[in-house]
Amino acid sequence: MKVLYVSSEALPYMASGGLGDVAGSLPAALRKRLIGCRVVMPLYDGIKQELKDTMTFITSFTVPVAWRRQYCGVFEAKHNGVIYYFIDNQYYFKRDGIYGYYDDAERFAFFSRAVLEMIPYIDFKPDIIHCNDWQSAMVPVYYSTMYAQAPGFENIKTVFTIHNIQYQGTYGKELIPEVLGIPGDASHIVEYNGDVNFMKGAIEAANRVTTVSPSYANEIMDPWYSHGLDGILNERSWKLSGILNGIDTVLYDPETDRDIFFNYSAEDFKAKAKNKKALQELMGLPQKADTPLIGMVSRLVSHKGFDLVKAVMEELVQTTDVQIVLLGSGDWQYEEYFKEMAARYPQQVAIRLGFVPELSKKIYAGSDMFLMPSKAEPCGLSQMIALRYGSIPIVRETGGLRDSIHDSQDGEGNGFTFANYNAHEMLYTIRRAIEGYQNKKGWKILVKRAMECDNSWGKSANEYIKLYNALLKE
Repeated sequence: MKVLYVSSEALPYMASGGLGDVAGSLPAALRKRLIGCRVVMPLYDGIKQELKDTMTFITSFTVPVAWRRQYCGVFEAKHNGVIYYFIDNQYYFKRDGIYGYYDDAERFAFFSRAVLEMIPYIDFKPDIIHCNDWQSAMVPVYYSTMYAQAPGFENIKTVFTIHNIQYQGTYGKELIPEVLGIPGDASHIVEYNGDVNFMKGAIEAANRVTTVSPSYANEIMDPWYSHGLDGILNERSWKLSGILNGIDTVLYDPETDRDIFFNYSAEDFKAKAKNKKALQELMGLPQKADTPLIGMVSRLVSHKGFDLVKAVMEELVQTTDVQIVLLGSGDWQYEEYFKEMAARYPQQVAIRLGFVPELSKKIYAGSDMFLMPSKAEPCGLSQMIALRYGSIPIVRETGGLRDSIHDSQDGEGNGFTFANYNAHEMLYTIRRAIEGYQNKKGWKILVKRAMECDNSWGKSANEYIKLYNALLKE
C-alpha cells in the first residue's frame, strides 16, 4: 500500500502547531508497519538551511491556477526513513512564517493542485492521498472533479483529516473562476453559506473524513463545536470517524531527555522530585517539596479554558497551599492577568511569556499536576506528554482530553476530570487532585500508572491502516 501524506507543515522542516507534529510522526510510524508512506509539503523560505542542504532537486513543471500557470519545482529529502517532497514556488512560499497572508487561498490552492500535478513526475503512484486541514482540502476536490479519470490517476482514494474545525478556509465566491479553476458544474462542492469553504469541499469530495479523536468526531456534528459545518457533517456522517493522535515517545522520554534537569523512568521516578526543586528555583518560587505544583503550557486564548482559570485562580491561591507555573503567550487580557497574579503572589505563581520548548519539558518533568481546562480540544498533545513525564493531568472532558484522560476516582484512571465548562467545577477537581496528592503512597501508584500509559504513534498508525485497508476494499 502506498500513501501520499499531504500537509502544509511537518517536523522537522516547518511547524506551527499540532499538525506539524502529526505529519512529522505518523508517516514514520506507518513506514515501520510496512506502509509505503511519503510526505509532501511546501518549500518554505523559513526551513533551516542545514535541512535545505539535504534536499535534492527532482524536476520542475507548471501548475494551472485558474486561467494562468505557475512554476513548480519539486525537491526531495529523507528524514527518519520517510521520503519528503517539497513544492517550490518562491512567489508563494518565499515569505516569513507559514500562514497569515492575504493570498493564503491562492497559495494553498496552488499547493493542492501541484500535489496532483507532481504524481506523474515521481516514482510513486499512491493508493491513498491523505490530506490535512483546509490548506490541502482542495486535493480531494481537484482529484474528484479533474483527475480521477485521467491516465495514471486511476483508483486513488482520498482521506481528509480535520485537526481543528475552527479554521476552514472561507473566502468569497469570486475565488472559483479567479483562483480555484474548478469546472462550473462542480462549484457547488466548495460553496457553503454563500461563500467558498475549502474544508466543506473536502468533506464532500473525500472518500473518508477523519478527526484527531473519537470524541471530537462526535462533537463537531453539534453546532456548539462545528463552527457552522454541522449540517454537512451530519449529512456525511457515514464517512466520518475519529482516530486519537499519538506523541513522539522518543522525543518525549524522561529517561533520555536532555532538556530536563534530571532523568528518570516509570520504574524509578525518585528524580522527579529533584526536577521539581530545580524548576521552582528556575522560576523563582520557594523550593517546597510538599507543596503541589501545577504546570500549564498553552496558548493563552479563550478556547483553552483561561476564562475558567481567571474566574477562580485568586480563590485557589488564597485558600490552598499550591504553586502554579505557566508558560505561554496569546491574548493580551490573559497575559496581563497572569503577570498581575505573579506580581501579587510571587510565592505561588510564576509565568514565562512566549514558548520555550526546553522550558516546556522542564515544566512537564517538574510539575506534580498539569491543568488543561479547554472549552474545545480536538486531540491535545500536552496531556499525553504530561502523562509521559508523570505530571498528572487535570482536564475538562472534551475531545481528545476525554479519550485519553480518565478520572482516577475509580482507582483505575490516570488523571482528574470534570465535565461542565464551569469554573467552580474545575476548582473542585483541582482540590480533589491536591487531596489525592497528600496520599503519598496512592500518588506514587497514580504517577507510575500515568507514565506507563501507551500514547505512542503505533496505536494510531494501526487505526489508520485499518481505515486505509477498508477503503481500498470498497
